[in-house]
Amino acid sequence: MTGEPLSDSPFRDERTARDEAPQFVLPLVVRLERAEPPARTDALETAARAVLTLLCDPRSEGDGEWARAVRDWQDARIRKVVRRARGSEWLKAAALPGITVEDGGAEVRVHPPVPLDGWPRELAKLQVSGTELEDPEEPAEPAPGVPVLWLNPDVPMSAGKAMAQAGHGAQLAWWRLSAAERDAWREQGFALAVRTAGAARWKELVESGLPLVRDAGFTEIAPGSCTVVAEHPALVG
Repeated sequence: MTGEPLSDSPFRDERTARDEAPQFVLPLVVRLERAEPPARTDALETAARAVLTLLCDPRSEGDGEWARAVRDWQDARIRKVVRRARGSEWLKAAALPGITVEDGGAEVRVHPPVPLDGWPRELAKLQVSGTELEDPEEPAEPAPGVPVLWLNPDVPMSAGKAMAQAGHGAQLAWWRLSAAERDAWREQGFALAVRTAGAARWKELVESGLPLVRDAGFTEIAPGSCTVVAEHPALVG
């Protein structure tokens, strides 16, 4: 579940060639208990907030303990993989370094980036498939002024795939914001909405110049597919 938006990366000039960069992945774990699974939109929005929360965590900045891994990850493809856990599996995942974000009945734990072939055992054993979630009712219209991550109406995705794509969109918006705009968003608790655009609206969004996620095509969808446009009020001209 990979984003291909390197032109927006603030770290792109730190290496002479992208192919030399070590490949890292950002693990996201959604809590998926059988009796009370989260609503799909809640899971997508919580995943996006989890990514933003990790990016601004002191451990991800400067000389923080996660900073080197975060820099290496952002310098290459911003790959994210969503796995699911319940019961004791969730407790084991929660015991590893990371941050749990809860909202709207969804719980998502984001872990610092790990090498593509170096997942912690507790996370490597978790399943990627099976994150088929539904919304019990149609999500409400986003409140005015709230950033919206718009999904492509013509690209169907599992909930896990869509969670990763929402995280990509939030990250691209974050990269485009000034320090003051980032602070303001953080103070608002990273308020955001994830919605599926209508066909005409999607066409407008793709042509708007707003942050656009193009998937690398490793799973589910064709390479180069446009999946998310991030509409943050500070980026709307």
